[in-house]
Amino acid sequence: MMEKELYVSADGGKEFTRIADALEAAGQFRDCKVVIRIAAGVYKERLVIQQDHISFVGEDAASTRITFSDFANDLMPEGDKRGTFRTPSVFIDADDFYACGISFCNEAGQGGKVGQALAVYADGDRLMFENCRFEGYQDTLFTAPLPKKEKQPGGFKGPKEFAPRRVGRQLYKDCYIAGNVDFIFGSAIAYFENCEIFMRDRKGDVKGYVTAPSTYEGQEYGYVFQRCRFTSECPKESCYLGRPWRDYAKCVILNSEIGAHIRKEGWHDWDKKEAWDTIFFAEYGNYGEGAGTQRAPFVKLLTAEEAAAYTRKNVIGF
Repeated sequence: MMEKELYVSADGGKEFTRIADALEAAGQFRDCKVVIRIAAGVYKERLVIQQDHISFVGEDAASTRITFSDFANDLMPEGDKRGTFRTPSVFIDADDFYACGISFCNEAGQGGKVGQALAVYADGDRLMFENCRFEGYQDTLFTAPLPKKEKQPGGFKGPKEFAPRRVGRQLYKDCYIAGNVDFIFGSAIAYFENCEIFMRDRKGDVKGYVTAPSTYEGQEYGYVFQRCRFTSECPKESCYLGRPWRDYAKCVILNSEIGAHIRKEGWHDWDKKEAWDTIFFAEYGNYGEGAGTQRAPFVKLLTAEEAAAYTRKNVIGF
């Protein structure tokens, strides 16, 4: 596939000053892989990516920031709340998207005040993020698709509410992901490799939950974290590694450093004991103050042979 490069600089030194304008121009090159090179700067834009084979290449994640501040409790013109799935700063609805050296942010603030606020809504197959940052509070990163059915009418209001559900594969390599409540959530098959997963503080005895997977029934893999670091600014034993947004949720954490902020039981069942028979939360080879064997009774501690199956190639194939 041929490649076309477009250039964006917030200071006006390139052909585009807004990433959205470069995305619009990319529509002329649908038979090409389009690489959008983004100079350092803060881009206050709400972006929609619906073209395959788009790449965002920033100077580096510390200085190249895409940010917006939509939030779930915001009232829309028609009078209803915006809701979770109309909040993303960046909405990806395409295959073969690649990003490196970019920060994706939602700066709306703590969920206790504003509700959910997505930095990225990632829906597609073969999505890859390398050396990127994802910064938010509640529901920072949504790894789509949505669950098959909402729990209350209108709960999935947004761009993919009525779309067919398609499970894609996503890779997060050498990334930094920050939040506090369910800040990595969704139904995708997602592999997190060498990432730092940072828990931000908030009010309340329980400071947060890292993951909230909604893996579909019959799906072999959900979330896999390999050689990651789970860090925090929260008090000791005040957080959980995850809880099941839906029955059949799957999350496996391997060979990772678990900080002291994680409680001894590690995981929460979202007060759904009936989910114990379907969820799969598992660990192997983890270390650090928050690691250990005193996990909740529904958590599986893998053998070396079982853990060996969770290679990147086996899970996502690229």
